[in-house]
Amino acid sequence: MKTILFIIIGLSLLLFCNTGYCNGNTDIKVAQKTMTQGEKSINIASTPELYPLAKSWAEQYSKLNPAIKITITNFTEAQKGSALSFISDYDYTANSNQTNWKMVIGRDVVVAVVNAKNPMLNLILSQGVSTSKFGQFFADPQNQNWAKLIRGGQSLPVKYYVTDNQTLIGNIVNFTKPNPAAVDGIKCATSGEVISAVQKDVYAIGFCQLADLKESNSKEIITSLKILPIDKNGNGRIDNFENIYSNMDSFTRGVWIGKYPNALCGNIYVSASTIPSDKKTLDFLAWLMADGRQYLTTYGYSALNSSKIQANLASLGITQIEAPQTKYPPVSHPWLIILAVLGIASIFLPMVFGHSKRSKVKSGKSAIPELHGLNENSIMAPKGLYFDKTHTWAFMEKNGNVKVGIDDFLQHVTGTITRIKLKEVGDKVRKGEKILTVIRNGKQLNIYAPISGIIREQNQTLINDSWLVNSSPYSEGWVYLIEPKNWTREIQFMLMGEKYKEWLKNEFVRLRDFMAESVRMNSVVYAHVVLQDGGELTDNVLADLGPEVWEDFQTQFIDASK
Repeated sequence: MKTILFIIIGLSLLLFCNTGYCNGNTDIKVAQKTMTQGEKSINIASTPELYPLAKSWAEQYSKLNPAIKITITNFTEAQKGSALSFISDYDYTANSNQTNWKMVIGRDVVVAVVNAKNPMLNLILSQGVSTSKFGQFFADPQNQNWAKLIRGGQSLPVKYYVTDNQTLIGNIVNFTKPNPAAVDGIKCATSGEVISAVQKDVYAIGFCQLADLKESNSKEIITSLKILPIDKNGNGRIDNFENIYSNMDSFTRGVWIGKYPNALCGNIYVSASTIPSDKKTLDFLAWLMADGRQYLTTYGYSALNSSKIQANLASLGITQIEAPQTKYPPVSHPWLIILAVLGIASIFLPMVFGHSKRSKVKSGKSAIPELHGLNENSIMAPKGLYFDKTHTWAFMEKNGNVKVGIDDFLQHVTGTITRIKLKEVGDKVRKGEKILTVIRNGKQLNIYAPISGIIREQNQTLINDSWLVNSSPYSEGWVYLIEPKNWTREIQFMLMGEKYKEWLKNEFVRLRDFMAESVRMNSVVYAHVVLQDGGELTDNVLADLGPEVWEDFQTQFIDASK
């Protein structure tokens, strides 16, 4: 261990010497290639609706890189020499002959909006409107009223307004699947006209892009309007996991993790005649993918997920995002060097200790295969088992005792279990009480009893081979044999077969939602969470996250299901 400490300190001192902190040299000099004025410029063309976002990107990047001059022109006036263009789906289709390369940098969203003073607003927000309801509404122009859209709605005619934008109308058609000619609402030249029309008519519906709804100097939508919720699962109500409409942040995050219909989402692109290859442009695009994406939500767009960003960077040949080159003030206090060395040691020592602990974990049988993605198809759900909503299972043996354990979903989330705390044989348990604790490298989750009764047997094998819970959760990894007390009554609250699989779909939505919030609160999650289109997660998603995330998962996910 001493050797490791000396190596860390020696490398740290060497680092400071090389960067000018030693030998009295307190100036940090960044070696830069001498560029001509033309080489320091980036020309960008932007369509009008994307211009505010493009301008913000240019201003923020220029602050970090004063030597780079970014010029923005209107896309319709763009000359062929423009290096980059920011365009939407519609603009790309209309001008496809002007460019040969494009890359998605964000997503725009088509939304339906209603007047906040609509007398049926509470019904609208609680029920939402499903794909099929919208389809029937469009297909029957003689009967377009609120009674057709929501239960208890008034038989009052509904005027609906759409922006005269073929991409937007195409999104609506893809979503509702009517004859394209059926979407023939009142066409407006701009989104502003749509918004104004809905503000004047309390019974109207407007279809426009989310970015057009942002209140001036605010991240929220215009206060006189409400986004009409989409009943995505078509059950006639907005369930808790579908409720993403309370504010702009919640909505854009919901879009990101797949809670909003993909058919209503469009792309915004950066495009060019050929794929960029010069360093200054690649550096700008790399920044756009990293720090620059925060400005998307400010202007009402949805950011890309981490897997799509990595794919973009790979397509550009970018393997590492470099921090902007900035000047630092002179450092003349030796104690700052000491603090820096201690800081580096505090980073590396836990890694060293963690590595030594991990090396003690069994190999061979105990090595649980890792999957690339975690979704509904990853989970085993044997028929004949009763599943509880706290992710435990129960099965009655021939002698009347009930074998219980944790389900495959939970072991996929936690990763390999390194220790289990069990109750004693003879202990009485009640449904919903803590029955065991699963531990992974010191981080733990409490699991609750699916039934009431008396513990008659423990699975003693788990004391030394807790990994069996992962490799074989429904056979060798069982946990207890319990003499049941209220079996007939308690199984009425459990799930079997297809009902369990359907319920799991909602659990994955909850899990994606939880992980997305963790991503927002703690950037370290980015290294472990993969949210592809539709919200796919990495297997063993909690495995290497910190104890604070496990504690949140306990209270917000496990305990919330009791």
